[in-house]
Amino acid sequence: MEPVGDVANPASLDPEGLGFMCGIEVHQQLATGKLHSRQSGELHDITIETLPEEWPKFHRKLRSSSGEGGAVDVAARFEARRNRSFVYCQSPNAGLIELDEQPPLPHDTDALDISLTVSGMLNAHPVPLLQTMRKTVVDGSNTSGFQRTTLVATAGVLETEGGPVGIDVLCLEEDSARKLTSELTPDGEVVTWNLDRLGIPLIEIATAPDIKTPDHAKQTSIALGRTLRDTRRVRRGLGSIRQDLNVSIMCGDRVEIKGCQDLEWIPKIIRCEMARQLHFYRLANQLRASHGLPILTNDRREESPSVQVEVANILQLNMIDVSSQFAGCESKRVKEGLSNKSVMLALPLPGFSGLIGTKEFDSDGAQLPRLGRELAGAAKLAGVAGVYHSDELPAYGIEQKFVDATRDALNGVDAFVLCLAPQWQAELALESVLNRARLAFERIPQEVRNVVIRKGSPEDGTTTPMRPLPGGARMYPETDIPPLAISTDHWNNVLNNLPMTQAERLERLSNFEISDDQVKQLLSRELDDDFVSHSDGLPQKAWAAMLLENEGDIGLMALVLATKEEGHVTREGMSALIQEFAGQNPSMDQLSSKAEELGLKPADAGDLAAIVEKVVNERLDFVKERGMGAMGPLMGVVMKECGGAADGKQVSALLREAIMRHA
Repeated sequence: MEPVGDVANPASLDPEGLGFMCGIEVHQQLATGKLHSRQSGELHDITIETLPEEWPKFHRKLRSSSGEGGAVDVAARFEARRNRSFVYCQSPNAGLIELDEQPPLPHDTDALDISLTVSGMLNAHPVPLLQTMRKTVVDGSNTSGFQRTTLVATAGVLETEGGPVGIDVLCLEEDSARKLTSELTPDGEVVTWNLDRLGIPLIEIATAPDIKTPDHAKQTSIALGRTLRDTRRVRRGLGSIRQDLNVSIMCGDRVEIKGCQDLEWIPKIIRCEMARQLHFYRLANQLRASHGLPILTNDRREESPSVQVEVANILQLNMIDVSSQFAGCESKRVKEGLSNKSVMLALPLPGFSGLIGTKEFDSDGAQLPRLGRELAGAAKLAGVAGVYHSDELPAYGIEQKFVDATRDALNGVDAFVLCLAPQWQAELALESVLNRARLAFERIPQEVRNVVIRKGSPEDGTTTPMRPLPGGARMYPETDIPPLAISTDHWNNVLNNLPMTQAERLERLSNFEISDDQVKQLLSRELDDDFVSHSDGLPQKAWAAMLLENEGDIGLMALVLATKEEGHVTREGMSALIQEFAGQNPSMDQLSSKAEELGLKPADAGDLAAIVEKVVNERLDFVKERGMGAMGPLMGVVMKECGGAADGKQVSALLREAIMRHA
């Protein structure tokens, strides 16, 4: 049976009926120094506009090389053809290893311990010998042209709301550099990178394809994130954890989607990808039928007849220079491009009229899948800003007469794609367009795609192509780092010292007399260990509030609260003492003396009662008129009379008693 589903309504698609498969890869930064250098893990929050002038800059070009088996990885070969160059900005925590000028050091011991701990928490099985591998990466994000990664454990299991999900592998690897900007030039793209993040340890966890639905994918991501945070040794904040989605339906193929940082978007991103794969399966059979070619089966496990030879005859690499036809075009972009010695090349796509598509939207407001967007994505990977195609013209300042002139130059072909760029770049872009157009006769290509981001958030859940899905040729052994054996004693020690789970921490806090909100905040801000370890002899709610409202040395805060309970400082004066003694180790006597010096010592109970009585007597008419409503205004008056040397709770009690007596 043909797959059923309305592409324009992705939320209605049936995962089970479409043969949905999904796995997740999570990459979590660890709160340690760098993995293979002893540089700090400090990140520098800069942009290209705020880049310090004193940071050294290094210019590089990378090339692909063959892997251990002698083959060049398909993704590496593609990146090498993009003619890109790179500028690396050396941050204070980047040295010779980050610049690929010195051999790497063995694994950071803390990072290794955390990865083994997470393996134990996921019931995974460690490999007996850790062999670091080089994973070819030639997009410029690694100065060396590869990422170092080490397989740590396999065959684990993660419990989720939707059922258990297998953990195929857990790896320990280096994070990449951070892109600051990219610029298109006549000689190719120039990308600028910040090296502060390069080499920070990442735990990579890849699940089995056990995820049942788009919502189950979100649940799995939440469960993985919770497990990692339970170690209390991972980084927090935006960008510290990244999710990649491996998605397919039976009539499509596997696609890896990057950039899924917002967990709330995961179900929508997956549904959009399901709709995209379904659309392109149907388009492939529409193209095949129109050319009398054998139809694709709806199950990728069944072999479909190859039509590559026939398609290569239908769609030939035949680029025509139509720059002269656009000499009088008033489009600003066309005029500027031609005046800067760019050329307008045209690629005929016979039989594609009406199939390239125009921008339309689904029921949730996301762009519907269309071939034109895929062709533009393929062209952009060559570094051009975009392409024009016949289904969307006339538009963008290109009038009908220029469309007609292009068709005449192409001998009346019904569909075509235009690219305006330097000659070499336009040719590379249109060659990429042609390859993608030929693939329209097949199932969707296996590739890495990226969520479309606008102003830091997903635009609509759709994706654009990044590069072909890498193969096994990208991995080969790292000979500069010796293998590391994991002994049985080492592993047993890890298992005997696993951190508490979220549920265990929640149960521990239930034994204290604090509010539910305080429990939630202590857990989310990872302060529950500090709360428990210093709670003896302190009022529990006040101690929880102290931790949540202040920052600094935990021991100092506990001592200040104890000083307040002994009556040596007012509640309002505690923050001042914490700031006064920051970075020191004072005694309670020193705290008490400083409180008295600063006028923060509580007023004598008898004096305080007299001040309250005086304030109430002076405002008897107001008290009789407002009753207990006078509490708020009179609190401020009493506190002012005391010069701040009064405990608010004590003042409130005395004032309440006085008002009730006089009202």
